[in-house]
Amino acid sequence: MAGERVERRLAAILAADVAGYSRLVGIDEEGTLAALRRLRRELVDPRLAEHRGRIVKTTGDGLLVEFASVVDALRCAAETQREMAERNAGVTAERRIELRIGIHQGDIVVEDGDIFGDGVNVAARLEALAEPGGICVSARVQEDAAGRLDLDFEDLGEQALKNIARPVRVYRVAAKDPHPNPPPPAGKGEVRAPSGHPPPLAAEGGVGVAAAPVALALPDKPSIAVLPFQNMSGDPEQEYFVDGMVEEIITALSRIRWLFVIARNSSFTYKGQAVDVKRVGRELGVRYVLEGSVRKAGNRVRITGQLIDTESGAHLWADRFDGSLEDVFDLQDQVAISVAGVIEPTLQVVEAARSARRPTSDLTAYDLFLRALVNFFPPSQERVIKNLALLEQAIERDPNFGPALAWAAICHLRSHQDGWASDPNRARQQGVELAQQALRVAGSDPGVIVNAAYPLAYFGEPIGAMIALIDRSVLLHPSYARGWYLSGVLRLMAGDIDRAIADIERSARLSPRDPVGTRSMLVGIGHFFAHRFESAARELEQAVQERPRAPLGYRFLAASYAHLGRLDDARNVIDRLCMFAPIIGEDMLSWRRAEDRQLLESGLQRAMGEGVAPE
Repeated sequence: MAGERVERRLAAILAADVAGYSRLVGIDEEGTLAALRRLRRELVDPRLAEHRGRIVKTTGDGLLVEFASVVDALRCAAETQREMAERNAGVTAERRIELRIGIHQGDIVVEDGDIFGDGVNVAARLEALAEPGGICVSARVQEDAAGRLDLDFEDLGEQALKNIARPVRVYRVAAKDPHPNPPPPAGKGEVRAPSGHPPPLAAEGGVGVAAAPVALALPDKPSIAVLPFQNMSGDPEQEYFVDGMVEEIITALSRIRWLFVIARNSSFTYKGQAVDVKRVGRELGVRYVLEGSVRKAGNRVRITGQLIDTESGAHLWADRFDGSLEDVFDLQDQVAISVAGVIEPTLQVVEAARSARRPTSDLTAYDLFLRALVNFFPPSQERVIKNLALLEQAIERDPNFGPALAWAAICHLRSHQDGWASDPNRARQQGVELAQQALRVAGSDPGVIVNAAYPLAYFGEPIGAMIALIDRSVLLHPSYARGWYLSGVLRLMAGDIDRAIADIERSARLSPRDPVGTRSMLVGIGHFFAHRFESAARELEQAVQERPRAPLGYRFLAASYAHLGRLDDARNVIDRLCMFAPIIGEDMLSWRRAEDRQLLESGLQRAMGEGVAPE
């Protein structure tokens, strides 16, 4: 009735469900249901009672729980997840029962013992964002719990949640390591500012204080990282050759669709370190690690490898492969096939290797390509010039060498985008010609396809067709981190913002320690085009510290500040940008939506004191 009084109260709401529930039931319905009943009886219900949580409702695989205290809710969630992880030790990834938990504090409506309202809906959406074994909370929960519990909070920025009218600031929760690793050297780590305090702009070439890496949950399928192999040749000049071998082994493993393979850029952050494979497993979120060595002597090559379980430290397999330089691609595939055969012997991995196309039969061209690729990131004018010269030599020897053609096209893209090209029109023309030739010889090689599609889209070819090329590649090669990354880049250019951010984040999971440092820049640009200027500024502040010579981050950061009315900050960023690049770049037309270009232009104009940004 209209005059009936509605009962409302402020509460902490916890929503939880079982990750991959349908898959688990499909594997073993009776066993899964029995395990869930045992889990409720032995762990979940006792923890809820201990921390004064009231179960509001249950579903087949989920719970909705009300707490009077945020601290009680979060402590209960953290203890439950910690005990779940202990229970899952030794259980195969395919049969693990893992919870995802979301917690929000908000106003609820109480009716017949059930609860309703926006607070309940937000908690449910936060649970959907959490990884298996993980916890996501809203900013209100983080603010109340920070400093009161022995937990770390990783800021995920403002998120647009389904059917929630306003963006919600989200944090990922991780228990603190009682024996933390020493921080990485300055210049290597990720910078995160405390809530409400954006990091200051770094001095030229510098970054801020490193944050401890967060342990990642294991994927739902077998997962592996290939660490840098040791160079046993006694010649430091052969380091690039050894790294190239590992790159090709990673590529071969990535062709196996049922494997989750960490990208080279993340696994190579351990190069030159004494590695604890258990720590690698936590930091990269993988079950297996492949280590090895390469010895090159004259025309002979020996590759050794060993596969290690990161949870137990057990050595599952070790072998060595000998051959001539002419056999080097077969040796790489033999390593990949052997590793995959140990992880999942029931699958026909040989077929995946047989479908791999050899990039070139000219070993000198291949050697030149490796020399270029090993020093490609982070891009600089000097590196781009040097690498382009090496790639051009490789192409001269083999005009159909697809990877060299595609990366040469990207060199022209970088020169054009960052203002290094003395003749931008010529850089555009050469970039398009090289990328088109790369596509003609690509076959099914995902690296060639996505690396050629990127410069073609950037230089003005139909972007829908280029996105379709990348989509087909990542469908066939779902562990290819660069494929997902460039899918996000092209969708950002096309204006498909939410999908772009999702693909970039997926790439980041496949390469969680990628030192190239472009995730923050791209996610920041996405928030900018979505008019989420606070979130954009927060990501772009991080981006300009990670890439202090990349003009794009400065342009969008200045425009974000301008649209927020922070004109002094905007002009400071413009002053720094002018030290090494023009304010308006050659890349402006790569943003295909007129409203996106206008938003950026108006922000830059206001940052320069030449106009007023729109509301």
